[in-house]
Amino acid sequence: MIAIKGKKIVVVGLGKSGEALARFLATRGAVVTLTDRSPAETVADAVKRLGGVPITFELGGHSVEAFTRADLIILSPGVPHTIAPVRAAIAAGVPVIGEIEFAARFIRTPIVAVTGTNGKSTVTQLVAGMLAMSGLSVFVGGNIGTPLIAYADSPMAADVVVAEISSFQLDTIVDFRPRVGVLLNITADHLDRYDYFAAYGASKGRLFENMGPEDTAVLNAADPMIMAVTETIDARKCLFDIDGPAPCGGWITPAGVTLRFPGTSEMHIPESAIPLVGRHNRENVAAAGLAALAAGATAKGIVDAVSGFSPDRHRIEYVATKGGVNYYDDSKGTNVDAVVRAIEAVPGPVVLIAGGRDKGGGYDALREPVRRSVKFLVVLGEAAGNIASGLGDLVETRHAGSMADAVRLAAGAAVSGDTVLLSPACSSFDMYESYAHRGDDFQNAVRSLAGAPS
Repeated sequence: MIAIKGKKIVVVGLGKSGEALARFLATRGAVVTLTDRSPAETVADAVKRLGGVPITFELGGHSVEAFTRADLIILSPGVPHTIAPVRAAIAAGVPVIGEIEFAARFIRTPIVAVTGTNGKSTVTQLVAGMLAMSGLSVFVGGNIGTPLIAYADSPMAADVVVAEISSFQLDTIVDFRPRVGVLLNITADHLDRYDYFAAYGASKGRLFENMGPEDTAVLNAADPMIMAVTETIDARKCLFDIDGPAPCGGWITPAGVTLRFPGTSEMHIPESAIPLVGRHNRENVAAAGLAALAAGATAKGIVDAVSGFSPDRHRIEYVATKGGVNYYDDSKGTNVDAVVRAIEAVPGPVVLIAGGRDKGGGYDALREPVRRSVKFLVVLGEAAGNIASGLGDLVETRHAGSMADAVRLAAGAAVSGDTVLLSPACSSFDMYESYAHRGDDFQNAVRSLAGAPS
């Protein structure tokens, strides 16, 4: 718990988390300033929803004075902890934490926290489903869409909280301690925000810094960065993607996924029960199963949840087959590693559509997958030139001015048996408001093509 009544608290960022935080604080007697750099007209709906709640709004920018005079500053997940007003507050001795850290101080329910460069949402949903199918009540939140503070502010008394956690949220933790922590992978991403790859990796590793021997860390044994950043953690390690049996671990075979957890019988999830495509999703199932076992799931609940799982939208999502060409929407593939996994997962020679806002990691890791599997490349958005420069010597490459143009170019290059894959390797914010907006535009463009859908 943390004393908030009468405290001057600045909430930074008027998104879902900021709105929920401000309401939580104000109704408990805090003196709340809610600040956002967006102009008033952009956030008018959120301001209206908070009408009647005693909050001071500071919109269109952040004043240093409000930050340095606060008793506490709470950052919404998307707000960098390096902006000038935050640095000034820290220099003035004002505590700065994030929404995850703040919310966790009001939560007594065991938390399963899931992080990683790719697969976070899938694994969070899988773990939640496995626990629910085992008869436990579950709250799902964090970076996946519902702020964690919403649980603290609700009458719900769940058995387990399952939270997707981003590196940005981990940057501002102090005492945050999940009972189960999952780290799926660490690959180059967000290098527009972190100075170097090791700093990004260290941020992910912070998930475990407050965990003890009675807690469980579910870790990808095949990821050397994960093994490095978790080498000295105190939590019990449970490794997935291992070569064979271990006291606590998960391994993948042609027959499916096998899991072993202390105190439970070894269990198997058959390949036929897994509706997700690609080896990376077998890794996701293994990680989720181990985390769920650590949180009290049953073997039957785990298998039932996997077999009935609906894949996340815009993550290697099948759209249609037209003229024998398969179309897949992987708009959520916003970094290079995600694109590598998508190329490996879909059938046939690939016509790849990529581009958006560059995230600073480069495209060298795509060269071998492109050389091996991609027959034609369409680039668009701000990063089009960089992608063409990095990969254009390997495959015929065309520039598109819009998603509709990109789909027409891709369809023209594809023949029966090929796959047209949107997997951008970039964020969406040059042309779209979100990856979902971009994916919907792709799907609409596909459906507008001539030819009967499957």
